[in-house]
Amino acid sequence: MFVASTSIMIKDVPREDRPRERLLKLGPGQLSNQELCAILLGSGTREESVMVLAQRLISHFEGLHLLKEATIEELTTIKGIGPAKGVLLLAAFELGKRMNQYTPNDRYVIRTPKDGADYIMEEMRGLNQEHFVVLFLNTKNQIIHRQTIFIGSLNASIVHPREIFREAVKRSAASIICAHNHPSGDPSPSQEDIHVTRRLVESGKMIGIELLDHLVIGDRKFASLKEKGYL
Repeated sequence: MFVASTSIMIKDVPREDRPRERLLKLGPGQLSNQELCAILLGSGTREESVMVLAQRLISHFEGLHLLKEATIEELTTIKGIGPAKGVLLLAAFELGKRMNQYTPNDRYVIRTPKDGADYIMEEMRGLNQEHFVVLFLNTKNQIIHRQTIFIGSLNASIVHPREIFREAVKRSAASIICAHNHPSGDPSPSQEDIHVTRRLVESGKMIGIELLDHLVIGDRKFASLKEKGYL
């Protein structure tokens, strides 16, 4: 991989070592994060090459994890990135998020806790606040609807079963799966998680809509309260 110094501009780099040419020859999977960002940025400044600007961008946000959540205001505080470059970066980040969340027209089927976790992992693992999400399923365990019920610390006084099961009845759901994330990255269930789960189980039994699982999403790992015996 080519790493530029501030004294070398991209036009001075051999053509075959430039990011665009390397992508065309080798494919995007062979390029570094720096090279991919350089392609999006398109150009550097009079003082530094686009490769240096790309590396400075990544370093500023301490990697891709925070960069993908950057705002236009944060991006444009970086010397060399104006509104035009910032908008292009934001559009690329958003497309990436939507592609990760895309599922085919055939409804997603959940057969195991891992199926449920895989469905929402990329969307939820990097969130800075707790999000409580419900997946509504039909009799074939296919997802027919997904809804964020609330955002904030999980608390039994906030998670009202009536809101969840009212939506389940509205959607003619046969069952539901609840999920929330732990911003710390550790998916170990808390006592409040267990309490909320048991409350939802009992409420579901009364109206005939089963809570199949409650998933706690961490950073690329999850916990299933069903597997832990709390359902």
